[in-house]
Amino acid sequence: MTKAKKIHHFTKRDYSAFIYLLPWILGMLIFQLYPFLSSLVYSFCNYKITGTPEFCGLNNYIQLFTTDNEFWNSLMVTLVYTLYTVPGKLVMALAVAVFLNRNIRGINLIRTLYYIPSLFGGSVAVALLWKVMFMDTGVINSILNTLHLPSVQWLGDPSQALRTICMLEIWQFGSSMVMFLAALKNVPGDLYEAAEIDGAGKVRMFFSITIPQITPIIFFNLIMQTIQALQNFTSAFVITDGGPMKATYVLGMKLYKEGFSYFKMGYASAISWIIFIIIMVITMVLFSSSTKWVFYSDEG
Repeated sequence: MTKAKKIHHFTKRDYSAFIYLLPWILGMLIFQLYPFLSSLVYSFCNYKITGTPEFCGLNNYIQLFTTDNEFWNSLMVTLVYTLYTVPGKLVMALAVAVFLNRNIRGINLIRTLYYIPSLFGGSVAVALLWKVMFMDTGVINSILNTLHLPSVQWLGDPSQALRTICMLEIWQFGSSMVMFLAALKNVPGDLYEAAEIDGAGKVRMFFSITIPQITPIIFFNLIMQTIQALQNFTSAFVITDGGPMKATYVLGMKLYKEGFSYFKMGYASAISWIIFIIIMVITMVLFSSSTKWVFYSDEG
């Protein structure tokens, strides 16, 4: 005789849980899934905000890759921005985390002060402050002049503008630093003791013990910061508006201008999917390479 399948009856507790989850489910469907799928449909349409979408096939993508030189410039600027900011932020965060991984008086206050800039990450206020600091008559040039050094066109020189934007992103390293600090505290102390007995120096222990032990956190920060950098918009928009001479015209700004300045929403949707594909490909490459350099302690 076959056993009868047990029928699950929803209880009052199940319905209560569903009611509590309902706002999140509706928010996810309305504000995430629907726009996500809609943008895919619109990317194959000639769609102006004030009009009706007209199917145009791959025309938006063909135009992006064949006739839109501004797109290629934005893509290059975004990749250069990512190559500057991601390694710079991770190195800075790790260096500060190593410095803060000590028991000294007032260390908790020092850690808090280092983390505060990241609380304002991506905000318009911080971008405006950065703009005021690095403008031709700003604080930075005033300090240089006080030291009898020439002023620098941080935001007016195409060769300096992108670096200035990158410095803002690197400066906001607090979230990565906190994760590195937690990882450093979980490295077994007996490994350092054994290495010290064998005569290993601080530098050798750092690269042979510390780095391998925290590679999962390095990998996580690498993924998250890469995704964030490829989607950058606020700093470039507020500080330089993509200038000078499109030197800071990242893909996020290109998307914004096409969609909300020129009202070419279908074209903007195609750009958004290009960004999504780039992020997905880079993430897949990083995940596939992680098996060769990421060490997990439970793997033995």
